[in-house]
Amino acid sequence: MKGLLPCYRGLRTLSNRPAAGKAGLVGSQCGLLSGTHSFTTKPQPRFGLLFDIDGVLVRGRIPIPAAKKTFEKLVNSQGQFVVPVVFVTNAGNCLRQTKADQLSHLLGVPITQEQVVMSHSPLRMLRKFHDKCVLVSGQGPVLDIAKNVGFKNVISIDMLRESYPLLDMVDHNRRPKLPTNPVINLPKVEAVVLFGEPIRWETNLQLIIDVLLTNGNPSGIHQSQVMPHLPLLACNMDLMWMAEANSPRFGHGTFLVCLENIFKKITGRELKYEALMGKPSELTYHFAEFLIRSQALERQWKLPITTLYAIGDNLMTDIYGANLYNRYLEERVARKNPKAVAQMAAVTGSASTLPGEEESDSLWESELALPSATSCKSILVCTGVYNHSVDVPSDPHRCIKQTVFHGHRDFRFEPALVEPDYITEDVAEAVDLIFKHEKFVPQ
Repeated sequence: MKGLLPCYRGLRTLSNRPAAGKAGLVGSQCGLLSGTHSFTTKPQPRFGLLFDIDGVLVRGRIPIPAAKKTFEKLVNSQGQFVVPVVFVTNAGNCLRQTKADQLSHLLGVPITQEQVVMSHSPLRMLRKFHDKCVLVSGQGPVLDIAKNVGFKNVISIDMLRESYPLLDMVDHNRRPKLPTNPVINLPKVEAVVLFGEPIRWETNLQLIIDVLLTNGNPSGIHQSQVMPHLPLLACNMDLMWMAEANSPRFGHGTFLVCLENIFKKITGRELKYEALMGKPSELTYHFAEFLIRSQALERQWKLPITTLYAIGDNLMTDIYGANLYNRYLEERVARKNPKAVAQMAAVTGSASTLPGEEESDSLWESELALPSATSCKSILVCTGVYNHSVDVPSDPHRCIKQTVFHGHRDFRFEPALVEPDYITEDVAEAVDLIFKHEKFVPQ
């Protein structure tokens, strides 16, 4: 396994990237680009851009200075994007249109909801749950969000608490003042959907555990040995995220760590997820690629978009996710190439590492059709969670294998997946690098 990219000390740029591995630092730590490039005008782009938001374009509600400069290059005089652009965020506390409006205001360019992927956006593909009664956790307009992605019968944590006032007992000031009976006017819960970090963690943790251990009847007695528990869908696995503070803040991933450990402590069993959405889940990147394809179709660009560039600030979500999706795309190409399958079999002794055709008929492929992209390149910027002065090991022989893994429990740690293709100082430098590599001149 290769180590994290900063363990390489040489200077490389996109133009002299080694064919067999990831590229090294662009500049010293996150320095400036070097090298000369020639430009040739292309009739249309063959690539699309996936932008993370927090730590790449904004810090909290404050735009990062490089962001506005970047988007001036990406939009022409008619207000159209010159390349397909999708914003992929693990935020889940608002509707896509609300996030699009926020970005339009902050970046000064017109952005539509069809250019936004929230952590909950792929839920619209999980149709088998849309008719079930679901309990939702998070903050913001969670009922509206749930209905917007397709759920028809939704209960919030607040609604559950009001119907069962004796369940929430941590905060003494919120306990019922007088003895009270449950106001049971809610249907049985059939699944639980976690949109993002809630306001009152103790209330949400208690009531979610109650629902899971009573099979959707929170007035009942806990049955800790009943398995499997109700289906659990979770969006946004970020352990931490970058706002205005100097250090990262707790994200929904931290809440999930609490829920998983409480469940295991009570039952002795692992909490199981029916689906995990948001970066680094492949499902999120499939949805983003679909939106990139849709933009190209709307612009009547004839040539397919074959390369995606994912720009992010978090090794464990943005970089891991982009590299994981790139692995999926490469395996799809290999399945169609008998020589690649033969080479894989020669190296491993078996071709079983490549998914068979029957496995490719997956949820997202049936919903979104097959991707046109054949690769997804990861670019790490130094304006958010990633801090090159902290994250680069002082010992050049010590790499990411010996550092703490901040990814979700259900995602296997592989050094290669948290190794970015390129590192740049900020988003402006990242887009310049992409344009030079693609020999693309905005019109």
